[in-house]
Amino acid sequence: MKKKLPIGIQSFDKLISGGCAYVDKTRFIANLVNSGSVYFLSRPRRFGKSLLIDTMACAFSGRRELFSGLYLDTPESGWDWEKINPVIRISFGQRINKNPEELIEYIKEMLAEEKKKLSLVFTDSPSPAFQLKRLVEAAHEKYSAQAVVLIDEYDKPILDIIDNPPSAILMRDELKSMYGALKDLDEHLRFVFLTGVSKFAKTGIFSGLNNLHDITISSDYSAICGYTQQELESVFTEYLVNADKDLIRDWYNGYSWYGESVYNPFDILLHFSEKHFLPFWFETGTPTFLIKLWKNSPRNPAEYDGLIAGDEVIGSFEIENLRPETLLFQAGYLTIKKTETIAGSIQYTLGFPNLEVRSALSRLLAMNTSGIDNFAPV
Repeated sequence: MKKKLPIGIQSFDKLISGGCAYVDKTRFIANLVNSGSVYFLSRPRRFGKSLLIDTMACAFSGRRELFSGLYLDTPESGWDWEKINPVIRISFGQRINKNPEELIEYIKEMLAEEKKKLSLVFTDSPSPAFQLKRLVEAAHEKYSAQAVVLIDEYDKPILDIIDNPPSAILMRDELKSMYGALKDLDEHLRFVFLTGVSKFAKTGIFSGLNNLHDITISSDYSAICGYTQQELESVFTEYLVNADKDLIRDWYNGYSWYGESVYNPFDILLHFSEKHFLPFWFETGTPTFLIKLWKNSPRNPAEYDGLIAGDEVIGSFEIENLRPETLLFQAGYLTIKKTETIAGSIQYTLGFPNLEVRSALSRLLAMNTSGIDNFAPV
């Protein structure tokens, strides 16, 4: 009997308890915890970041029963299941905040929920930064264990209004203040993990987190989200019977962050469910602002395939100086095809990851150039 496909499931508990197919990524969690304490990961939307965050939350909460048969429950992982930590979770994926005032209220609501969940008692602060600081300190004191802070989609409030730079900058500064509160809490924190689509390091949004380890472009963690070829064939064996593996690879594989390439998990699950080759991931949200930016500086879509770039392109994102190729790379429409070291610096060759993105993005750009606004499946 085929295992259920975890389509749309971001809860590790629900996935495991429901008997769904699961690609074991817990070896990465063990490696992260054994190697450091403060991390940042950038990946495109719908690539499994939220599920990874939830898996971490379950592990730090000591829910060992959910990890039976997985790497984290082996002696090799070095995971201490007797060591349970209070977990503070913040996610910006649930609401669009149109201005800093709405953002502040939303953050305060989330922190209030975490305070209630952990049964903490302390005087609230009108400042999200100070509220987070008090939350971490109170959790450490109450549970006699360092806190774990997991922040999902840290950059969404900025990206939601990125076509309005002045407002986006105000959002960035407000978030910078909150994230900066973590810099003086090292003694109270066991682990901090932030995920998002974009990287804002040059803008100083993480300037206070001096020990932040960015694992976005890392061969060790290239496959932390997404499915490798081996994972696809071992976990989804039943779904590959009589399937055209080469065509599946051409359509949905090809994403690389300086390491082993991976399949888009959202595409794979929907392809196995629908049994058709369609741009499932691409259709979940066309890059409207990318199109606007591209119109202001038009290029033939083919020019992006084989684009030579350095860290200034694939690195940090700057609101004040938007580059289409940087946005395309961070959003998943371009990926690393090849790397080469020249004069001590790494040079990246970028390109479309697969047939889905190549055909869908080219068609979308062409349609917008001709004045057609609606995107139809390829």
